[in-house]
Amino acid sequence: MPSLKVEYFHDVVCGWCFVLSPRLKALSEEFDLDIQHRSFVLQSNNAQMIQRFGSMPKAKEVILQHWEQCAKAEEVKRINIEGMRQQDFEYPSGLLAAKACQTAQALAGPKAHELMFDRLQRAHLVESRNIGSLQTILEVAEEQGFTAEHFAQYLEQHALSALENDLARGRALNISSVPSLVVEGLWVIPGALSLDMLRGNFKQIQQATADNLPIVEDN
Repeated sequence: MPSLKVEYFHDVVCGWCFVLSPRLKALSEEFDLDIQHRSFVLQSNNAQMIQRFGSMPKAKEVILQHWEQCAKAEEVKRINIEGMRQQDFEYPSGLLAAKACQTAQALAGPKAHELMFDRLQRAHLVESRNIGSLQTILEVAEEQGFTAEHFAQYLEQHALSALENDLARGRALNISSVPSLVVEGLWVIPGALSLDMLRGNFKQIQQATADNLPIVEDN
């Protein structure tokens, strides 16, 4: 069977992305997945957060309710809801963290994007750290082996334009939510599907790709 190119659109602050990532990794070898990480930030600043949720405190309240659902769906329980609830910083947008992922990729290649994304998600959802803070971002970057000064320089000067490329790619594919997977540039798999459902989707797409046939989506 042919390998499958999978574009993984995600946002570091997305709890459902945190749930999906281990499932995607579990199937990567089975289906010879070529996973390409794409940053897709849904809210970039406080103004957009307030427009979406009504206020910053309300944003945190609603998002932590989403975390409760994410925690129930996790195979291995990691999400620390109470830890984040107790923090006094405003719930961050995913913009700075997305720029950090772009910086990691530019400086160290695509695998570094994946590693930075995973590490920042853990910092956010498990360790209750403020990934809207440049200090936190640079601390994590150093943990990942980067020099803080070099990392900060690229992040400030170039990361936004790199991020815009991912956002433009998502818009071109009509992505409107995260997580979303785009397989072979044709088939969109939205949401944090179960491992079995993901496996079924990949099998169907892999067979259709091998046979050069159109795929029939399940309702």
